[in-house]
Amino acid sequence: MLKFFKKNKEEKTSLLANSKKSSDTKFYQIKVKEVRREIEDAVSVAFDIPEGLMSTFTFSPGQYVTLKTNVQGEELRRSYSICSAPHEGELRVAIKQIEGGKFSTYANQTLKEGDSLEAMPPMGNFKWSQGAEPSHLVGWAAGSGITPMMSIAKTVLQSDEHSTFTLFYGNKNSNSIIFKDELEDLKNSFVDRLEVHHILSREDQGSDATNGRINGDKVKSFNHKFFDINTATGHYLCGPLGMIESVTETLQELGTAKDKIHFELFNTTSSSSAKQKETASSSSERSSVTVVLDGEETHFEMKGKEYLLDAALDAGADVPYACKGAVCCTCRAKVLEGSAEMVMNYALVDEEVKEGYVLTCQTRATSEKLVVSFDE
Repeated sequence: MLKFFKKNKEEKTSLLANSKKSSDTKFYQIKVKEVRREIEDAVSVAFDIPEGLMSTFTFSPGQYVTLKTNVQGEELRRSYSICSAPHEGELRVAIKQIEGGKFSTYANQTLKEGDSLEAMPPMGNFKWSQGAEPSHLVGWAAGSGITPMMSIAKTVLQSDEHSTFTLFYGNKNSNSIIFKDELEDLKNSFVDRLEVHHILSREDQGSDATNGRINGDKVKSFNHKFFDINTATGHYLCGPLGMIESVTETLQELGTAKDKIHFELFNTTSSSSAKQKETASSSSERSSVTVVLDGEETHFEMKGKEYLLDAALDAGADVPYACKGAVCCTCRAKVLEGSAEMVMNYALVDEEVKEGYVLTCQTRATSEKLVVSFDE
C-alpha cells in the first residue's frame, strides 16, 4: 500500500505549504479522482488538482479543506482534515458518515470518481512544521481524529531518520479503526520510529491498559512506559472535547508546556465544561458594522445579540464559513476598529486573539461601530 515511500522524492510534486495561512477564501472547482472505502462508515476522497491550482492547494500536515456542494437544492459546506502527506503529491481527505450528517452521508453513499466539488484552499492552525532538531511527537486520536494525524505522522517519519512518532488511537472495536492497514504498513516501514497503540472501548485486547477510552488516566499510565514526557517535543490531539480536555490537563500536570500541546476538535457538545461566555451585558444595543472582504466593503446594522457571521450573510456579504461552531477557523477575521467578544473559541491560538482575530460565527459586537476584515 505504501509504495510511495520507495519512490524518489522528486517523482511526486510536493504540496507542502510555505506560508503560515492562506488568505484565499474563494472556492475552486475540483474533481474527485477516487473514493475509497476505508471502513463500513468512512471513505477517503482524493482530488485531481489542476496544474494551475497546485500552489493554491499547498498544505501543511494537519490542515483541512472546506468542501461545498449542492444536495437536492441545498448548499452544504463542511471542513475535512487532509490525511495525505505533502510529499505524496496528493490531496486526500477522510469523511466518516455520522447520523443525520447530510454532507457525510452524501460523500459515503453518492459521491464518485469524476464528480465535481467546490473547495476552499487548505487552512488551519493544527499543523506540524519541521524544526532544526529531530521531532519526537506523541499523537492522541479518537475515531476520525486519525485523519490529520496520518498526514502529520507520515511527514514526521519522512522528515529525517531520527524523528519518531508514538500514536495512541481510540476506537470502539477493531472494525472501526480507520486506516488500520495503512498504519500497519507504516509500522513495517518505520519499525524503529513508529509505535501505534490501539485503545478499544468495546473490545477486549487482553490488557486493561488498552481497554476503555483515552483520558488523563491513560496518559499517566502510558508515560515512561510508551513515551517520555520529558523528551517529547510535541503532543497532537484530535478528537472529542472531553478527550482533549482530560489529556491536555494531565499533560500539563505532568510538566508539559502549553505551547507543546496542539489540538483540534470534532465538536464542542460532548463535554459539560464547554462553556459559553455570557456577553449580553457587554453587547452593544445596535452596532454599525463594516465587513471587508477581497478589498470590498459591506455596511450593515446588527443587534447586540446577533453573531457577526449571520448578520454579514443576511446583509449579502459572501463571507467564508464552514462549521459555525467555533471548531474550524474558516470564518476567521480581524477587528480593525471597535470591539467585539467571542462567545466560544476552540480554533484560534492565543497569539491570534491578542492580535485582534475573532471567529465571526461566535462573535458579537461590543461597540457602536465595528470594522472587521477577512483579508488580514
